[in-house]
Amino acid sequence: MSHGDEHGYGDLARADDGPYQGGQTRTRLPDRPGDPYGGARRGSRSSSRSLITVVAVVVLLIAAIAFANRSGGGSPPADGNGGGDKPKAAATAASGKRPVETETGGIPSGFAHDEQGAQSAAANYSVALGSADMFDPARRHQIVNTVYAPELATRRQADLDRAYSSENFLRNIGLDKNGKAPAGQTFISRVVPVGTKITSLRGDQATVAVWYTSLFGLSGEASTNPVTESWYTTTYQLEWVGNDWKVTDFQQKDGPVPVGRDQRASTADDMTKAVEEYGGFTYAR
Repeated sequence: MSHGDEHGYGDLARADDGPYQGGQTRTRLPDRPGDPYGGARRGSRSSSRSLITVVAVVVLLIAAIAFANRSGGGSPPADGNGGGDKPKAAATAASGKRPVETETGGIPSGFAHDEQGAQSAAANYSVALGSADMFDPARRHQIVNTVYAPELATRRQADLDRAYSSENFLRNIGLDKNGKAPAGQTFISRVVPVGTKITSLRGDQATVAVWYTSLFGLSGEASTNPVTESWYTTTYQLEWVGNDWKVTDFQQKDGPVPVGRDQRASTADDMTKAVEEYGGFTYAR
């Protein structure tokens, strides 16, 4: 639901391909004895069946989230045609400017009314909308009211509440009806922006693409949905409202996806500790 998304969970349903279609995620499970993410190496038939189940669950999640966040018009991102100031795409690089020093509801705010500000806003909003906090009703309401334009927040709130409160949806990703992980397990949903690109800036309207990697799943001894890594690009439509950038719409697609190295997957305990001990960042151009 972009974010929640909003944004970035498992295999992505392509927003630009009509009906949502899930990609495929390949997960290499470890063969360490006692490792809750795999235990002893499984036979190929069992592994294939488990992988299909995980993919199906993640596709359901993305479809529900993306559907809830799409605007009524479903118009594609603006490409800047028709005049106006259309800045050229540039590689993300440090600008030397300090990041924002204010926040609203725990989310960075007060971004500059320029290219850097729009890119920083989109990156930080991606993190909030793709976080595990979106599965907590009170926190979700706070996030939506902070990142969405006021005239859209109420409608999005209702759509997202329906998507996130579906017991079937929550059960399929391993959570209870209140969006909580089973005892002894930790629910992980984290978006890590890799780069941003502004494709259009015309006065109070901006279009920004955020390329990011997403971690999603349950870590714990009894987890059947181990934490997996996926890659997406979400393009946000932003509007300058109340002296800050706010989300009005978005489009999401798979990749670019790098070639994965043949690394051994960490144990559930290592993954849980990493999420608990390593905090997130405030993203600035």
